[in-house]
Amino acid sequence: MGLPRLVCAFLLAACCCCPRVAGVPGEAEQPAPELVEVEVGSTALLKCGLSQSQGNLSHVDWFSVHKEKRIPIFRVRQGQGQSEPGEYQHRLSLQDRGATLALTQVTPHDERIFLCQGKRPRSQEHRIQLRVYKAPEEPNIQVNALGIPVDSKEPEEVATCVGRNGYPIPQVIWYKNGRPLKEEKNRVHIQSSQTVESSGLYTLQSILKAQLVKEDKDAQFYCELNYRLPSGNHMKESREVTVPVFYPTEKVWLEVEPVGMLKEGDRVEIRCLADGNPPPHFSISKQNPSTREAEEETTNDNGVLVLEPAQKEHSGLYECQGLDLDTMISLPSEPQELLVNYVSDVRVSPAAPERQEGSSLTLTCEAESSQDLEFQWLREETGQVLERGPVLQLHDLKREAGGSYRCVASVPSIPGLNRTQLVNVAVFGPPWMAFKERKVWVKENMMLNLSCEASGHPRPTISWNVNGTTSEQDQDPQRVLSTLNVLVTPELLETGVECTASSDLGKNTSVLFLELVNLTTLTPDSNTTTGLSTSTASPHTRANSTSTERKLPEPESQGVVIVAVIVCILVLAVLGAVLYFLYKKGKLPCGRSGKQEITLPPSHKSEFVVEVKSDKLPEEMGLLQGSSGDKRAPGDQGEKYIDLRH
Repeated sequence: MGLPRLVCAFLLAACCCCPRVAGVPGEAEQPAPELVEVEVGSTALLKCGLSQSQGNLSHVDWFSVHKEKRIPIFRVRQGQGQSEPGEYQHRLSLQDRGATLALTQVTPHDERIFLCQGKRPRSQEHRIQLRVYKAPEEPNIQVNALGIPVDSKEPEEVATCVGRNGYPIPQVIWYKNGRPLKEEKNRVHIQSSQTVESSGLYTLQSILKAQLVKEDKDAQFYCELNYRLPSGNHMKESREVTVPVFYPTEKVWLEVEPVGMLKEGDRVEIRCLADGNPPPHFSISKQNPSTREAEEETTNDNGVLVLEPAQKEHSGLYECQGLDLDTMISLPSEPQELLVNYVSDVRVSPAAPERQEGSSLTLTCEAESSQDLEFQWLREETGQVLERGPVLQLHDLKREAGGSYRCVASVPSIPGLNRTQLVNVAVFGPPWMAFKERKVWVKENMMLNLSCEASGHPRPTISWNVNGTTSEQDQDPQRVLSTLNVLVTPELLETGVECTASSDLGKNTSVLFLELVNLTTLTPDSNTTTGLSTSTASPHTRANSTSTERKLPEPESQGVVIVAVIVCILVLAVLGAVLYFLYKKGKLPCGRSGKQEITLPPSHKSEFVVEVKSDKLPEEMGLLQGSSGDKRAPGDQGEKYIDLRH
């Protein structure tokens, strides 16, 4: 019977239909091992799949299978575990009452099959496949900084992607402008290699080679690493890079900044541009309007011509030349007209007008421009617009019409483009004084600054009737200001000071009266001022040659008034307090008629007499007196006088 059984077992094993005979390993097909997945550096839990009875786990042997060879690594006897000498001696321990073997600090070298085998009641074994994973580092991409010419005959290196310390080997995918690249004969080639580190981890290097065209000058390339972890599939992307692409120049053109209408004074840049890479060597030329020949202009290293400030002479026809240093071919740009808008110097006629009072004057303004002009006339002193147009007519001239007028020529379509011209109108007349007379408060023996202003045409000169240091200052062509520095003496206080303005057409005089500062006599006066701070009337405020300067009192006089007001307020406050005190004490019978004298201390007598009248009828007063027990005199009509004389 033994031989037939052996034959049957052999046939069944060969057909995978007969169960494996216990105790004869390798004679039947092994079941698929249990899969355990962990990351590098973590702990792998290897559970023995034998029956969980205490007897089955009391005698277990653990093996690692390496190159189809079983190597004992751990044994369990009577529930107690012990590591076998070898590479796992210090990394194994029992858990879960002996049903689980824990392997710590997993490395890529631990990726293998582990086997547990029990002996009772009969030999049993359980196989475990340990898979180890490690995410690679962020991919590092390096672009070919030297660039790629478009006329290359074969694919050139674009960039290199490196993914370090991954396990197992990650998969690399290249992208251009967000689209994956695939191998393409004579167009795209991807060359990958990997290196095994001493730790068992892999470093992957992938080189992308491609044949590029001009349109790839702005293309974005990056690489992607795909890898697996126990949690699933993952990926990491590199940064995007752009590779320099070299292609010949096909077109050259000019650009002008700023864009729009230009005006004199602007900062203008004329820039050469080309569609080649690297750009050609640029030069800019301007056509000579006389000879019609191009004359080269001086540019900076970038082929930019800077006009600062731009002038009307810079207007003209400009052209750019681009020289390809590789092919030595020069390409010209299309000529471009540059217009710098301008306004010429403004001319006013007559240039220096002089007129008699009562006559008329016509002022004409002229200018040239590259655009349509607008004119307007302004009064210089006030900024008032007098006329919109090139002609200003002044009729029945008065002395006040003399002075400065400004003509403004502007281009409405170009803000800021304008020119102006100032003209002074002179009206003949005798000197006109800023004031006729004025009082000045001074202190004796002080140095005093006095000023005197006069105007007229011809321009007057000013003289003083006393000796001192004088100085003159021209306010405008028809107005002069003279200043006198003098010592205040008793003689000067008696005589005062006169300033006289003289011209060929007459003379005029102003008088300054000097008064000593005295707080008891100083009162507000419209024609007074102090020598401590002398001022001159503005020519715009005077009406005629007899006008006087009106000044407010100085702080000394104002202080006297303030002190008097404060004293009055204090006296009234004391009086009110005394009356209120007497009333509360009952010494001031407000309801009684007749006249009573209130006795005050001697120091307060003869100061005030206050009359208090009652508006109550006699009957009402009688009721009040009856209630208080006092009698009223028959002739008393309810008036009461309180004598507060002290």
